Formats: sequence, C-alpha cells, structure tokens
Amino acid sequence: MRVLFLLLAFFALTAQRDPILVPEISQHEIQVRQGFTGQELLLFGAILEPDGTGGGRDYDIVVVLKGPTEAVEVREKARVAGIWINADNTAFRSAPSYYSVVSSRPIAEIVDAKTAAIYELGLDWLQLSPIGVIDLEEQARFSAGLVDLRKRQGLYQQVDDGVRISEQVLYQARIQLPSSVQTGTYTAETFAIIRGRVIASATAKVEVRKVGFERLVEVFAHQQSLLYGLLAVAVSILMGWIAGRLFALV
Repeated sequence: MRVLFLLLAFFALTAQRDPILVPEISQHEIQVRQGFTGQELLLFGAILEPDGTGGGRDYDIVVVLKGPTEAVEVREKARVAGIWINADNTAFRSAPSYYSVVSSRPIAEIVDAKTAAIYELGLDWLQLSPIGVIDLEEQARFSAGLVDLRKRQGLYQQVDDGVRISEQVLYQARIQLPSSVQTGTYTAETFAIIRGRVIASATAKVEVRKVGFERLVEVFAHQQSLLYGLLAVAVSILMGWIAGRLFALV
C-alpha cells in the first residue's frame, strides 16, 4: 500500500511539473560607434511542457530588461522669490541606468501587487534603494520624480501590449534602446505567468560596449582621469578663444 501511494504521488508531481522557458535574444552584443542612434532588440522564445511538447495552457509573458545599476542623486527644485533653485535632494544607491518592461497584457491584470513588487514587474514596483534614512512619503516622491525624468529621457519605459504570443508556444517582444544608453551588461529576464503565479523564468545577457574612437576616449578617461580632465578644460578654453576671435572678425 505504501509503495502504491508513493508511485501515485510521484506521477501526480510529474504531471504537475512547471513548464520550461527557452528564451533567446536577437543579438548579445551591441557596439556603440560614432553616430549611434539606438538599437532595437528582439526578444523571443518558447515555453515547453516537461514532456517536450508546447502549448496546452494559457499563460502571459512579461519581459524585463535592466541596464547596469548606478548611484544617482535627485534634486527637487522650488520657486523662491520668483527664482527656481535646488531645494531638497536625496540619493539612491542602486538605480538601474535603463529599465524596460513589456508584457502581453497590463501588469495589473496579470499579477497582484505583491507578486509585482517581488519581481519588480512595472515602473510602479521598481525598487530604488535610498542612501540613509528617509521618510517614506519623501522617498516615494523622489522615486516618482526619478522615474518620470528617465521616462522622458527614453531610459525607462513600460509597454502593456508589447509581447505577442503565438499558439501559446512562441512569444516575441521588441525593446528599443535609445542612443544615450550606458555601456555595460544588460539583463533580460522573461517570466511566464499563469493565473497570477510565476511558473517559469529565464535570463539572457546583452553586452553594450563602445568601439573605435569612442572606446579609446572611454578607456583614456578611466585610466588617466586627471589628464583627461585637464585636456577637456584646455579644449574648452581653446574652443572659446577661437569662437571669440571669429565673432571679433565679423
């Protein structure tokens, strides 16, 4: 009887195993050259059942693409005596330099608030770590300000119908990287969700790096920062002097 029970339990667990997510990305390296105007990435893949077949269950797909994290300081302007000046400010320890989330339906229709917060699904649930002690209401205000600023810069985006699913097997999503993206390692994480539960996830990497003259300037700026700064000041002074001479001749 005990052996029969164990066999039944084994087959039940086998039958309920979660599917496997097989993701891919159109290119794993993006080269930033002079005149770089941005790049569109195609993220695609398939969801397979444990027996190797595809489809059979309705699911949603959410894809999150994150750039390297960075420390950032946010300043809030206030109008004093008719003049706009910097007032309050706060600093965040690890804000993603780029963040994009695309989904097959609006996030609120796919998962509840708790699940969205755990997996950072959506701009409303992006976790920004403030430096030091900060009031929760103030933190929310500065976080919203940073998100709004980077949305206007094209660095943060959320598309609620950006994933296409075919026959409940294949999916694809397109994400646009702007020309101002930072170099570094980008992480594309794909989530398969059924009835509000994340049943599978997978990660792919994209390297964004400068090549050519831009790469030489970047390396020089990091390895010889003092000399780079002095040269930048000298070039600025020279360009100002040349501009002054040209206007004087007019």
